[in-house]
Amino acid sequence: MNKWGKMIGVGLAVFTLSACGNAKDEGTSASSSQAESTYPLTISNYTKAEGGTQWTAKDQTFNEAPKKVVANTRPAAELLLHLGLKDQIAGVGATFGAADEEVAADYAELNDLGSDYISKETALSVDPDLIFGRGGLFDNQDWGVGTVDSLNEMGIPTYVQETSVTGATFDSVYQDIENLGKLFNVPEAAAAFEKELKDRQSALEEKVADKEEQTFAHLFMSDPSVVSVYAAQDESFFNSNFDMIKLNNVFQDYSGEVSVETLIETDPDVLIVGDWSTIEGSVSGQEIIEGLYKNDKLSSMKAIKNKQVYSMDYNYLFGYGYQALTGLEELVEQMAQ
Repeated sequence: MNKWGKMIGVGLAVFTLSACGNAKDEGTSASSSQAESTYPLTISNYTKAEGGTQWTAKDQTFNEAPKKVVANTRPAAELLLHLGLKDQIAGVGATFGAADEEVAADYAELNDLGSDYISKETALSVDPDLIFGRGGLFDNQDWGVGTVDSLNEMGIPTYVQETSVTGATFDSVYQDIENLGKLFNVPEAAAAFEKELKDRQSALEEKVADKEEQTFAHLFMSDPSVVSVYAAQDESFFNSNFDMIKLNNVFQDYSGEVSVETLIETDPDVLIVGDWSTIEGSVSGQEIIEGLYKNDKLSSMKAIKNKQVYSMDYNYLFGYGYQALTGLEELVEQMAQ
């Protein structure tokens, strides 16, 4: 299997994980990050049994702020950089995806552990005192950094991003920022970044305030000639993000695989495809779009006829971080043209 195919396969596997509801208080304001942390510090987080699908609550206790963190994805590392934690990042896995230019210079200096999803062995190779990031990658498979329980048994604390459990919304980004502000004792940086994102979110929502709601479907494709629909039934973070710009996933309550025939019959207003062009040798979003426009079988669909097919970088779609906001801002600009 080539590199691109491996990424797709693992991505689809971790998409299907279900989780406990996001039980955190979503209404916490940025000002709550202002208090200085006191150690030992306990953060409520999550664990999942080996081979299981349900996340359950598990506290993580820290005697001091972590000094050697492994981030299991690029978006996770970029979040840490926005909080001024460059020197605490011991390594980053899954380094593919669109760059956040605001932190690109610092990111370029980080220890790159691999452009694929990294293994537990690779994560442990830098002797971390925290493994942080996307929940679906906390697994003992060769593409996972190890389960939460197995890492904790080795004395390594973990932090599963709130955004990557079922029940998450974009507000979960703010919960992650507030938790990290406490964990690393950087309350002012956390409060400032949270405010910046909330201001951007408000501006985006104001920009689409007068727009009518539309339906969309997400096509998860590696070949421009082979149409594949990803329903994203359990992807609460993904679906809530698009709600922000008045796009509703037409298949979010659909049970089972969505056939091409069902896609055509349902006929959503908009089609959104992934852009994998940051991965060497992979297909770009524009190539997929061109393939869809040439596909005679889809010619009756209004999204095709109205040229409402758009691409978004994978990390904007499924990075489970603040980067989703950048993707939505860019999508709104594209749709206005």
